[in-house]
Amino acid sequence: MSEDWENVILLSADALRADHLSCYGYHRDTSPVLDELAEESIRFTNAYSASSHTREAVPALLTGKYPDVAIDSKYHLASDTIASTLSEEGFATAGFHSNPFVSRAYGFDRGFDVFDDDLHLGQHKLIALAQRALDKFRNRHYARAEEINERSLNWIDSLDDGESFFLWNHYMDTHGPYEPPGEYATLYSDQGLSGRDAQSLYQRAIDNPESITEEEQQLLIDLYDAEIRYNDEYIGAFLDELRDRGLLERSLLVVTADHGDAFGEHGYYEHPRYLHDEITHVPLFMRPPNGDSESVEAPVSTLDVVATIEETVGRDSTDGVSLFDASSDRRVFSQARGEDEHSHLRRYAVRTREDKCFCERDRDSGAIEFTESSDRSLHSELEAYVEQRVRIENGDEIGEDEDVDEEIEQRLSALGYKE
Repeated sequence: MSEDWENVILLSADALRADHLSCYGYHRDTSPVLDELAEESIRFTNAYSASSHTREAVPALLTGKYPDVAIDSKYHLASDTIASTLSEEGFATAGFHSNPFVSRAYGFDRGFDVFDDDLHLGQHKLIALAQRALDKFRNRHYARAEEINERSLNWIDSLDDGESFFLWNHYMDTHGPYEPPGEYATLYSDQGLSGRDAQSLYQRAIDNPESITEEEQQLLIDLYDAEIRYNDEYIGAFLDELRDRGLLERSLLVVTADHGDAFGEHGYYEHPRYLHDEITHVPLFMRPPNGDSESVEAPVSTLDVVATIEETVGRDSTDGVSLFDASSDRRVFSQARGEDEHSHLRRYAVRTREDKCFCERDRDSGAIEFTESSDRSLHSELEAYVEQRVRIENGDEIGEDEDVDEEIEQRLSALGYKE
């Protein structure tokens, strides 16, 4: 255990892009809490996710390994997470979230003493049916930040005094459909939408992006920004509770996102399996107990979160490097499987502090095509990375899990993942 901290707290937000936070230069004051946190944290201005969507990004965040080894061909967890590592080191471990793609149905409860994924697998069928009916009536797609806070704080309070813990809270509020609650609904726009109208607009943006007018595009952005402001407030409420318990000064705190969201910049909305900045550039704050403040421009990866934690307990089993060792000449790589008609493709990207390069590899033919680049000198480096990952991959065909629970299917449909 590190002599500097007793606990590790990882807070991640789903679909939170860095450039929509005021502390990352956004024109709106969307993140006053995170702005203040930046004043007592190490803030990484060029942090990139290892992938662009939850099914690959969260496994990478929790394991410190690239998605091609973190999960199997059906997106089940295939590598140990930091929860397993810290559990072996004597930490109590817990995770709280409501994203079906990283639920216990895909093995993500492994290593956690308590794993609350907001689903009812394993509970009494009548209770599950009643909850599903209530959720449908309320147009409820995920647990709000306020609920995640309450559940995780109750768990913290249940621990023995002085017991070291690892906590992962994953907030879904910034994920579509964008339905900011209460007064947040009209924070940036006079036009409010009902929950079902918000879901309909969000789904149409995914299915038929060309149909979205400029006014609708702006409305989507306004609602998204309001969700950010709501989420920011409740992250602040959670941090206040940690301070009141004297825990913040005894913990390593990391705040980040699994990926971002797009608003038509490249002809698409939400976060399909591309690797553009809008969906891979994420916020990343690391607050050591002493509250050191620094802004780091060196490129880093979400893989580095686990690498940083493991370094403090004498482990070294990730594809990342410690955030304390961020280097200005670092190359940061990302990857994403294709889907549907592009399932034979795997996309890759490399970023330096100034440049980036993208390519696609056809898994059937093995051909590599560079799709866009600002620096041709990165072609050889990205190609070498791709060749390395091809040697590592098992080459299994990508398939969908036919045994996914009905409740998960309902949640995924509401979140825009399925027709």
